[in-house]
Amino acid sequence: MTFPVIGVVGGGQLARMMAPAATALGFELRVLVEGEDVSAVSAVPNAPVGDYKDLAALLKFSEGLDVMTFDHEHVPADHLHALIAAGVNVQPGPDALVNAQDKLVMRAAIDRLELPNPAWASVDDVDALVDFGDGTGWPVVLKMPRGGYDGKGVRIVGSPEEAAETADWFAVMTPLLAEAKVDFSRELSALVARTPDGASRAWPVVHTIQVDGVCDEVIAPAQDIPLEVAAAAEDAALRIANELGVTGVMAVELFETPGSGAGFLINELAMRPHNTGHWTQDGSVTSQFEQHLRAVLNLPLGATDVLGTVVVMKNFLGGENQDLFSAYPVALATEPAAKVHSYGKSVRPGRKIGHVNLVGASVADVESLRERATAVANIIRDGRLPSNTGPGTTKENA
Repeated sequence: MTFPVIGVVGGGQLARMMAPAATALGFELRVLVEGEDVSAVSAVPNAPVGDYKDLAALLKFSEGLDVMTFDHEHVPADHLHALIAAGVNVQPGPDALVNAQDKLVMRAAIDRLELPNPAWASVDDVDALVDFGDGTGWPVVLKMPRGGYDGKGVRIVGSPEEAAETADWFAVMTPLLAEAKVDFSRELSALVARTPDGASRAWPVVHTIQVDGVCDEVIAPAQDIPLEVAAAAEDAALRIANELGVTGVMAVELFETPGSGAGFLINELAMRPHNTGHWTQDGSVTSQFEQHLRAVLNLPLGATDVLGTVVVMKNFLGGENQDLFSAYPVALATEPAAKVHSYGKSVRPGRKIGHVNLVGASVADVESLRERATAVANIIRDGRLPSNTGPGTTKENA
């Protein structure tokens, strides 16, 4: 029996981080990359360059694959249907993936499933946006339904006067999604995986901390969350996966809303491994990357228990330091327990280039873990020690 060949469309850090899991299980991973300098190229030997918007390129890439999956959700649905018609095993399929590609479709699906949604509307022009804001109250959140990520394609509209300034958005894309601005206590994420046969597993609900629309930290599991809220959020994520026919890993981003309804509202869906699941690489029995590969191949899913008691993930973005490795001796000496994951990307200010994981034995460790993970991330980002040096380091050996 030969081991399967898995094709991943998109050469970002998610494809890159699938490679160690594939290697460990004996699978061959191939990646269709956007260019020769993208993240996955240095981790995956078979990484042809091709345009995911080109059906001919996708068909050529599909030759010899046992399954095709994705690093992102941007492949046109028509292309995915054409691939399936040509006999390609596409996971997740286009009918599920459209709910992550189009926020208007997703909002309608959440309503149909009678799960907690913020007030929302499809708006075709400024007048419709004003009508929505007047009805729900200002401010409102205006979103481009397709193509946005990490806070891009989102703007807060505070009044009818500000709504008049959004005409340029309607010129780019119509309709847009208008949502009531949610008063929430924190953001959460419920991560699940599902196989084509319908088996599913969930990881614990986690607390996510966003900075400028980008995931900055994750605390797993979420601390001090009512048991009934955590259970309801997990159940909602599993129901979405089952009802929409999702395969692979899916993240459901949530707003925690204490004292109202279920205690949460659904924000967005992602049908692939997700930044809020990076903690699983070092903090769970089965990482999200291994689980995604198992799921799309319809293999039994792995256990999702947390290793230790609490796990902290800290992203680091591009900063002053262009030579990340030059900071490793000090960063790794500062915190020997830290697990550093670098994405092999060129450094640009504000660009996600890696993350740090730390596992703790007690819930009392949370703040210490956050401080220690942040110290390591900052050293790598800046190429020097912060003013409050970590254990085992001095200004002299920096």
